[in-house]
Amino acid sequence: MKRIFLFLLTNIAVMIVLSASMNVLGVGRYLTANGLNLSQLLIFSAILGFAGALISLFISKWMAKQSTGARVIDPQHPANAQEAWLLDTVHQLADRAGIGRPEVAIYEGAPNAFATGAFRNNALVAVSTGLLDSMTEAEITAVLGHEVAHVSNGDMVTLTLIQGVVNTFVIFLSRIVGYFVDRVVFKNERGVGMGYYLTVIACELVFGILASLIVAWFSRQREYRADAGSARLLGSREPMIHALARLGGMEPGDLPKAFQSSGISGRRSVSAAFASHPPLEARIHALQAAQSF
Repeated sequence: MKRIFLFLLTNIAVMIVLSASMNVLGVGRYLTANGLNLSQLLIFSAILGFAGALISLFISKWMAKQSTGARVIDPQHPANAQEAWLLDTVHQLADRAGIGRPEVAIYEGAPNAFATGAFRNNALVAVSTGLLDSMTEAEITAVLGHEVAHVSNGDMVTLTLIQGVVNTFVIFLSRIVGYFVDRVVFKNERGVGMGYYLTVIACELVFGILASLIVAWFSRQREYRADAGSARLLGSREPMIHALARLGGMEPGDLPKAFQSSGISGRRSVSAAFASHPPLEARIHALQAAQSF
C-alpha cells in the first residue's frame, strides 16, 4: 500500500506542477486562442499526463528510500546474520524469477514490505523491522516472493502506463469542461478567463479522484497475481497463506472462512473501492481455490 500511495502522491504533485507551469507559459491560452482545438488538446494532455506518470516511476526508488528511511544492505558486507539471510533469500527468489537481483533494504515500521523501481533488473525490495520481528522465516520468504513477483510481472511499469492514460483523460476532460463553463456560464468570449482556470483545477481534482478508482482496481488485481507468483516461486501456496493470516492478526493454520481485515489489506466498506489491496480473506480464498501454480 505504501508503494502505491507514494506513486500516486508523487504523480499528483508532478501533474499539478506541470499543469501550473504550462498555464504560466501560456500553453493553455494557445490551445483556446481560436476555439478549443480537440486534436491539439489531446496531444497536449497525453504529453502532460504521461510525463507525470513517467517522472513518478523513474524517481520511485529514491522516493521510497527517502520517505521510509530505508537502509540498503551492502551486498558485500551485510551487518549481521539476519541481513545476510534476507539478502540471500531475495537474490535466490530473483534468480528463480529470471530478473536481475534487486537492492534489498530494511526500514523501521509496522509489518509491511514493498518493491519498486522503473526496471525489472534494477528494482528495490524493502522489508520493515516489524515484519522481520513478527513472522517466521517461511512467512517472510513468502512475502519476499510476493514482492519479487511484482517486479517480475512488471507491475510498476504497467501501473505507470495505466496512470498515464488516466492522467491524459483527466487533463483532456477537465479543459473541455473548463472551456464550456467559461463560455456558457461566465459568458467569456475572448480567450479564457478565470472561470476556465478555476473549473479546470476543480475538475482535475474531482476527475483525479474518480480516476483513482481505476488505478486502485488494477492494483487489487495485481495483488492476486503477486500472491500466486509467490506460490509459484516457492512451489507451495501454504507459506503465502500463512503470511496473509499473520498479517490479519491470526495464528498460522487458524483460518476461518471469513474474517474482517484492515490496514495493509483494506476494509469491507465504501473505501474498499479506493483500496490498493483486496481484503486478506479474499486473497487467502483465491490462493486456496487456485488449481495449480
